[in-house]
Amino acid sequence: MSRTITVSDDLYIRLEKAACQRGLASVEQLLEKVEESPLVSADELRHRREAVEWVDTLRGRMIEVYGEMPDSADLVREDRER
Repeated sequence: MSRTITVSDDLYIRLEKAACQRGLASVEQLLEKVEESPLVSADELRHRREAVEWVDTLRGRMIEVYGEMPDSADLVREDRER
């Protein structure tokens, strides 16, 4: 069963833009994704952003001290082949 709702043009444009940014074809797909996603509180989002900022800061300090570190995937691959 389908329903029709009325939303402002501004809101619909924002929903279309959000859908496009996520690679979705329609607002309907965006709403389905929202329904599937767990709700996260503002405090949790703030905590996650702070954690990402902390990691970025730490990475920057490590690069200053040790320089850019090469990817270790090749070394791990070599160890596995032995």
